[in-house]
Order: sequence, then C-alpha cells, then structure tokens
Amino acid sequence: MNQIKSLAIAFSAIILFSYHAQGQSKLGTLLKKVTTTKKAAGTTTITTTTTSTTAAKPTALEIGSGIKEALEAGISRGADLLSAKDGYLGNIAVKILFPPEAQKVEKTLRSLGLGSLADNVITSLNRAAEDAAKEAKPIFVSAIKQMTITDATNILLGNQNSATEYFKKATTAQLMEKFKPVIATSLDKVGATRYWSTATGQYNKLPMVTRVNTDLSDYATQKAIDGMFIQVAQEELTIRNNIGARSSTLLQKVFGYADQLK
Repeated sequence: MNQIKSLAIAFSAIILFSYHAQGQSKLGTLLKKVTTTKKAAGTTTITTTTTSTTAAKPTALEIGSGIKEALEAGISRGADLLSAKDGYLGNIAVKILFPPEAQKVEKTLRSLGLGSLADNVITSLNRAAEDAAKEAKPIFVSAIKQMTITDATNILLGNQNSATEYFKKATTAQLMEKFKPVIATSLDKVGATRYWSTATGQYNKLPMVTRVNTDLSDYATQKAIDGMFIQVAQEELTIRNNIGARSSTLLQKVFGYADQLK
C-alpha cells in the first residue's frame, strides 16, 4: 500500500515539473519574440531619423551661386552700415583713434585742457572714413562677380574667415586707390587736416618732446580699410552661423551641406 502511495506522489511530481518546464519554455520564447520586435522597431526608427537629416549635396554651380548670393547681401549690408553717420565713430570695433605714435599728443592735449581739440581730430578721422566707405560696395561686388567656382567652394568649406581673406587679396589695392583721394578730400572737408595741424603744432611746441609728423591721410586710409575688413569678417560669421539669415532655398541647401561637414 505504501509503495502505491509513493508511486502516485512521484508520478504527480513528474507531471507538475513537466508543466512548469513547458511554461518556462513558452515564456522564454515569448520574451525572445518581444525583444526581437523591439530591436527591429529600433532599427527602423534609427534608419528613418538618419534619412530625414541628410541633405542633398549641392552641385558646384549651386555652391558658386549660393556663396555669391550670400556674400553680396552681407557685403552690401556691411558697407551700408559703415558709410552711415557714426558707422565708424559709433562702432568701437572699427573706430579710428589717434595714431599709436601720436597718442602722447592726445594725452598731452587733454592734460592741458584741450580735450575738445583731441575729440575734433577723432571725429573728423571717422567722418572721413564714413565718406570713403561709400566707395567700397562696387569694389567688393566686382570681386564677387569675378569669383570662380573653385574660389566659392574653398570659401564654403574653408575656415570661418575664408571669404574675408579672399577679399583682402582681391580688393585691398583697389580699396587703397579709391579710398585715399576720398579720405584726403574728406579730411579737408570736415576740418581734420586743420585740427590735426593745430594739435600736433601745439604738441611740437612743448619742450623736450619728440616731434610728431604723421601723414594723417595715409593713416586714416589704412585704418578705414582695416575697419572695412573687420566688418566683412563679422558679416561672414553671420552668414555662416545664423540659420535665420539663409533666406532662400539655395542658401539653405548650400550652407546646410556645409554644416553637415563641420
């Protein structure tokens, strides 16, 4: 009798174990299916995301046209800003001050109560530069029109100041030629030459000082051109980094492509 009971108990245990094992197996299979489904879904999501952020590569002609469009708009805006009243005088980045070798003149004048004379010199220098800046736009536009597709591609994919460096090589000589007579005329018109002669004359009369004989026209011309390129560099950064400035489909395509390569 005891043997029969023992056999019954053993048989029941085998059956329970079998059901438990089958349940575990089914559960494992189900979990594998879920995991595989999740992986597949994840793969699909990644593929979709990658595809949506990839922009079409612009053609060489589109790069050339896009760069010229962007630079012409930026250069035009920069030249207009500098040629307006206080374009130089009101912009600390390009404001023209006393020549380095003549800063002692300014300091001495101010210490003698002649600060207004020093202010007149600075104001007249910047007014002359603002007059000359009106001559810059056609020179830059001409350089843009002469730009090759290779030039444009090198600018797009080059450094943050590639366009500025291109303009320095292409326009500096012409800017100097155009700016110098305008600066000279403007310096006379606004009284800079007179103010400068008075200021340096007063200073040179002082005992034991080194005489200052700076050519004001040359100095003002060079500083006006330097200021122009500082403004050009600022406009270039805006073109490259300000997505909101990409006002056309062409600009969005060209600079969006460049962004992907950064």
